Amino acid sequence: MNTYKSICPYDCPTTCGLLVDIEEGSGGNARNTSKVVRVKGDPEDPVCRGVICRKMQRYEKSIHSPDRILTPLRRTGAKGSGEFVPVSWDEAIREITGNWKRAIAEAGPETILPFYYSGVMSYIHRNCGDALFNRMGACSLVKTLCASAKSAGYSAVVGKTGCLDPRELAQSDLFIIWGSNMKATRLQSLPQIAAARRAGKRVVLVESCALEMASYCDQVVLVRPGTDGALALAMMHVLAAEGLADEAFLRDGAEGYEEFAKTLHACTPEWAEAETGVPAQVIRELAREYGAAAAPAIILGSGNSRYGNGGMTVRLITILSAFTGAWSRPGGGLCGCSPGGGPYVDATRITRPDLRTNTARKVNINMLASALGGTDGGVPIRCLHVYACNPVGSVCNQQGILQGLTNPDLFTVVHERFMTDTARYADIILPATFSVEQADCYSSYGYCSFGTAYRLLPPAGESKSNWDIFSLLAKAMGYEESHFDRTEEELLKELLDHPKQGLSDLTDEEWSTLRTGGQVSTPFAAHDDWKTPSGKLMIVNAAQKFAVPCYQKCHGGSHPLRLIAVPSSETLNSIFLERDDLVERRGEMTLVMHPADADARGIADGDAVVAFNELGEVTFTVLVSALVAQGAVAAAGVFARRQSANGNLVNTLHHERLSDIGEATTLNDNTVDVRRA
Repeated sequence: MNTYKSICPYDCPTTCGLLVDIEEGSGGNARNTSKVVRVKGDPEDPVCRGVICRKMQRYEKSIHSPDRILTPLRRTGAKGSGEFVPVSWDEAIREITGNWKRAIAEAGPETILPFYYSGVMSYIHRNCGDALFNRMGACSLVKTLCASAKSAGYSAVVGKTGCLDPRELAQSDLFIIWGSNMKATRLQSLPQIAAARRAGKRVVLVESCALEMASYCDQVVLVRPGTDGALALAMMHVLAAEGLADEAFLRDGAEGYEEFAKTLHACTPEWAEAETGVPAQVIRELAREYGAAAAPAIILGSGNSRYGNGGMTVRLITILSAFTGAWSRPGGGLCGCSPGGGPYVDATRITRPDLRTNTARKVNINMLASALGGTDGGVPIRCLHVYACNPVGSVCNQQGILQGLTNPDLFTVVHERFMTDTARYADIILPATFSVEQADCYSSYGYCSFGTAYRLLPPAGESKSNWDIFSLLAKAMGYEESHFDRTEEELLKELLDHPKQGLSDLTDEEWSTLRTGGQVSTPFAAHDDWKTPSGKLMIVNAAQKFAVPCYQKCHGGSHPLRLIAVPSSETLNSIFLERDDLVERRGEMTLVMHPADADARGIADGDAVVAFNELGEVTFTVLVSALVAQGAVAAAGVFARRQSANGNLVNTLHHERLSDIGEATTLNDNTVDVRRA
């Protein structure tokens, strides 16, 4: 048995370094009979230091699952029936490109839509399809499914300034975990939080559903969904009124402080209590505690940006994080946005925007149902190509998506490893590889780090990597660019041979790590070196619709309960649903309700209930808990349709509406009512 380095490929801020134990095969075809027997965290990894989540601890169960798709498949039954027969790669490629060529000839390349997101978070295999679809002139996907409103709101204040790397939190003296289920999304930082509490440092949680994080914190502040911006404004009102703001810094180092400060007079804690449900006295005490700290850190999640006012909310919280001058002190400021460090590689060498000769039709990922049906202002999509994504389980308006996928005029291709809810609607399924069966490079979106991982096993069965699939398709389309002739290893070498600024100061030893496989740490950002046009913090930003930040209400709705979707620590998006151990530990589809809301509807803990709005109905089992804000209900995790009593998942209840800036999902900005089933 030999041990090799690799990197977790999934949607997490950490990109954990892995040690993969492989039992080598024997005989003339030894590599093809080799198998992964154990996966553990790499103690030499500069980010995770050997700590990995339970999901990846048994990664080999997924890699060698008997349920894995290992050959191309063609649909034989009705769309959605899951009835397929094996076909050869030649047959599959011929059928796919034949449909593409017909669609282009009859309706133009803008009727072909590539659709991908975070099923793999590496540079090459996540983005390599762009080169083919740019060459084709197909649609361009606006990939704003997760936290683009968060990044837009953050950038509207600090530009490209890097925030705190989580490793810097050791120097913080107060923690406000604001809308972040760290147990599910920032596991590697929880030991720091525990150590800080043991050292007497306070940890405050601001959340709408605190079910998984309450036990890690000293205080829980439950806020009504979509009102976090009002809480931030009221805290700044107290800081300014009580002399706790760093006015010298705000006047000299920021743009627009005095204009903004005039608006704070109306943002009293009493006003915020009516908006947020947080008692005025709690707001005052939290603001005073924050103002008294030398190096307070706000650890910002993404959930509070997934509203119609999400970008504005993040603008306000970002301004709050600098209101006491905390960014100028080690450990002070904001953690949870971009920590800087890059760019590391030239991604255009992968995506090849130079191959496009037309103006791309843009389709927002959150509006798939409208694009399929042609109600977004464009012609209906005729060919859908899905990879690294399971939109039936994770994209808004599930019923609209299903209606589009069953259209007999739509030709759908899915790269997959398992029979997902989306794959069941495919015309052709192409078997995809796991990360240990391909070569790639990764940068963490939560830390200052970069790494490489090389192929450790040959692809199982007839599976192929995204890069190899797109190269085959490009050649079958008749595209002769040399870009499509390379191997993924050759492309990775090219990326490393032409590094960008983030890799400019690596040592020979660090370059050796990248050439052989592993992860390196890059320098932390200078947090008060404002990367903005003026070199100052932008409290007032004339480029924004609302130049002076202010409270904006979210979309809301006509039903009395605000629905939020929260992550599960047992699974990740719709990944790992093939793992019975994780699925069983997570349990059934659960809706968390406040006791007062449950009592008003005659609902008891454990009851089967139906959550409904104008888009549809979804059946859940209720968990009654005081750790969800009154007037809110929370659904945790993404499930498979087979796990739902009526086949509908929580995204049935999500509108396609977008955020104020960043064109992001507003999946937390929907209202429902609930009745007993």
